[in-house]
Amino acid sequence: MSNDRLIYLPLGGAGEIGMNCYVYGFGPQDKERFIVVDLGVTFPDMDSTPGVDLILPDIQWLEARKDRIEAVFITHAHEDHVGAVGHFYGRLGAPIYTRAFTANIARRKLDEYGVGPETVTTVSAWPETTKTGPFTVGFLPISHSIPESSALVIDTPGGRIIHTGDFKLDETPGVGEAFDQDLWKSVAKQSVKALVCDSTNVFSQHPGRSENTVGPEIEKLFAQQKGMVVATTFASNVARVKTMAEAAQRAGRSVCLLGRAMRRMVEAAIETGVLADFPKVISAEDAREIPRENLMLLVTGSQGERRAASAQLANGKYMGLSLSEGDLFLFSSKTIPGNERGVIKIINQFSELGVDVVDDSSGIYHVSGHANRPDLERMHDIVKPQIVIPMHGEHRHLREHVKLCENKGLQGIVAVNGMMVDLSGNAPKVVEHIETGRTYLDGSVQVGALDGIVRDRIRMALNGHVIVTVIMDEQGDPLGEPWCEIKGLAETGTSNAPLVEVLEHDLGQFLMRAADKTLADDDKLEGELKRITRQVTQSEIGKKVEVTCVISRLS
Repeated sequence: MSNDRLIYLPLGGAGEIGMNCYVYGFGPQDKERFIVVDLGVTFPDMDSTPGVDLILPDIQWLEARKDRIEAVFITHAHEDHVGAVGHFYGRLGAPIYTRAFTANIARRKLDEYGVGPETVTTVSAWPETTKTGPFTVGFLPISHSIPESSALVIDTPGGRIIHTGDFKLDETPGVGEAFDQDLWKSVAKQSVKALVCDSTNVFSQHPGRSENTVGPEIEKLFAQQKGMVVATTFASNVARVKTMAEAAQRAGRSVCLLGRAMRRMVEAAIETGVLADFPKVISAEDAREIPRENLMLLVTGSQGERRAASAQLANGKYMGLSLSEGDLFLFSSKTIPGNERGVIKIINQFSELGVDVVDDSSGIYHVSGHANRPDLERMHDIVKPQIVIPMHGEHRHLREHVKLCENKGLQGIVAVNGMMVDLSGNAPKVVEHIETGRTYLDGSVQVGALDGIVRDRIRMALNGHVIVTVIMDEQGDPLGEPWCEIKGLAETGTSNAPLVEVLEHDLGQFLMRAADKTLADDDKLEGELKRITRQVTQSEIGKKVEVTCVISRLS
């Protein structure tokens, strides 16, 4: 009997939406060969990760086994699937395989880290396959909200796995490949051991709508407008960008792209042949000379990002262009949970300018890129897998997806980040729990989520900060009075005296009566200085502040 086992291990994307990173392994226990599917990021927020630039999966477990990694396969070019390739290539060193559009985006990211384009191998769609170690992997086209999205057909000696990636069942997507049910049925004819499946919209009860239902509504909206039209969507949704550009063109408007991500995605789509016949675009300089009623701006910032073009326009002006009363701003996008505050702020800023804002609360001007509940059931019926493993979803999505499977007589298992699942037998079983987590790109360095850096930043933001400086002479006695600097705190407390003076007085009194043992021990002295500082600030302004002590000793 073979000792080989077939394993699945999510390191990101299972139990959360974003930061996708999945590992498949085959071979004897602790000697498996691996492939990695997707290396993605997620994005910070000011409440829980202030100042952080990006959030990445913790790949320490994988890095420790880098000599056993055969390859990395990227399903599509969304940031939560490809955004970490540049950050992690140096740590993993494995070759990267993906299709042309995603390869274009991945090479741009790697170039920022001085990694050459040969690192990424461009592959064609199924039936072309890549043999690497015990794995044979093919890219099976699937519709999504970005071109050339693909599921992966992963053949191993332990059976066939289909990893859906992000998908919807759209026969008329506008740009990119339509969902081909016959092709999928042919792939599923060979018994499929496991379907590892997108779970994002498992709670949405109605079948998903096609991308081609959006165009006529957008065109109708644009045709009614008298002033300038500005629209935003996800820059990666090339089909929607093209739909809006064509609607503007038919309404007699010139099209201007604003925002680096928007231009980069359109350029990549044109360079790789995904996008043809895109309307001619004009520069921001030329747009300033066009009458408002003849202009449409396509801008980045559908999620309220502070530095994106939409936020800059809401603040007053961007690239010499501004909105005014009678103009229209369209959000052709869904607001991702957590981004509502930023989007609402922009909507209110535009309202103050007299701009009419249309969002997707009516469900007319946007369709999701993910399969709804009936579409997931249809996928199950097409593939007929032995096992379904939900991924790309929060815990509630994964659990609901398993319930959906069980109601149809299919085996399902909830496997969140760090759960290693053995697929070798007739039933999946969790065989190990791997320590997983997040790392932060903080400026130009990566830091661990548990390093305390962001935690300290949050504490300073919530509580304010006091720096206490004390100088000790050669005999170990205080030299002069301690002095304090405060940041982010009220300058006057309940005693109606300056907070700094109250602190310095009470700390000075402590130093005068402190025991010699305390004064001679930096740790004890620092502990007492911090305790008194927090005691005073709590009494004066109701805050237990963060305290930094600087103790200098003259020798």
